[in-house]
Amino acid sequence: MKKQFRFIVMALGLLLTSTSLTFAQGNLDDLLKGSQADANYLAQGYLEPFLKVTATGLNQGWFNTAKPHKIAGFDITASVAFVSLPASAKLFTVDNARLQNIELTNSVDGSAVTNGQGQIPTIFGPAGDENQASFDFKESFPGSSFDAPDGSDFGDYFSNRVPIPVANVGIGLPKGTELKVRWTPKIDIGDGELSMIGFGLMHDIKQHIPGIKLLPFDLSALVTYSRFNVNVDFNDPNVQNGKGDFTVTGTTVQAIISKKISVLTPYAAIGYGFGKASVDVKGSYVLEEGTPAVNDPVSLSTTQNGPRVTAGLRLKLLILTIHADYTLQKYSTLTAGVGLSIR
Repeated sequence: MKKQFRFIVMALGLLLTSTSLTFAQGNLDDLLKGSQADANYLAQGYLEPFLKVTATGLNQGWFNTAKPHKIAGFDITASVAFVSLPASAKLFTVDNARLQNIELTNSVDGSAVTNGQGQIPTIFGPAGDENQASFDFKESFPGSSFDAPDGSDFGDYFSNRVPIPVANVGIGLPKGTELKVRWTPKIDIGDGELSMIGFGLMHDIKQHIPGIKLLPFDLSALVTYSRFNVNVDFNDPNVQNGKGDFTVTGTTVQAIISKKISVLTPYAAIGYGFGKASVDVKGSYVLEEGTPAVNDPVSLSTTQNGPRVTAGLRLKLLILTIHADYTLQKYSTLTAGVGLSIR
């Protein structure tokens, strides 16, 4: 019995072109016939690169200058963060010793499993039958097998970078402070909805440091937080109250310096980023008639934390701004965008 399992399908193209994400429940049955522990172990390996990339991308695009707006000044800025995808993010090494009721029998390229270990594609990995890996059931369904999930080859379309869109509004407040906001109301995406909310606070710290507040550059501190969430209902006769939940949160703490030179503003920042992403498949799943239902079968989470250093350049023509910067971090990121800025 050869079947493919697809417990979640993450439609990356939809996310990256329209700031949305769709979950779909597929043949989760095969994997859960092994055990929930097996399902979560393989799901974590398959989806973790996607979770880390989205958590990284969510922390980008918050600034392109260290100078806060004057009171009542504002900007509207849209950016795309191109998050680098290392080769290690395309394959997941399966250790059969970690599996309870299934075992990997063929690796991604059809090669044999060695010392109980082999590789399967992640969501960013290779697609196609020639790259199919497979599993056998040990005891619960002897003689049965199923295919590992395909990758998407997605990174190959963008030179191993994954584009994540972000947008902000900045509003000038008193005392050299600027409030930054990201907000998307709940948007219907068919069987579910998505939403985003985020806040940032940038403050001119040069004014508080004796001896440098009159020097010709801007220096600010920035703290940001954002949260992106997608909830989708699974419409399947074998599932009761089936839902998929995808949540990403990001936080940064940074010091930013910039210097305006005519229409150009070079800027740089140093700081630390915190990211967390989770996927939960909830509901009651009936695998076979007459067998107990499996409840809330998949729950995954990962973090992406670490130092970050950014360097970039902004061009301002009247109220139009164009910017680009590069952030050195675990998943290094090129960010580019445009905006309208007043005061």
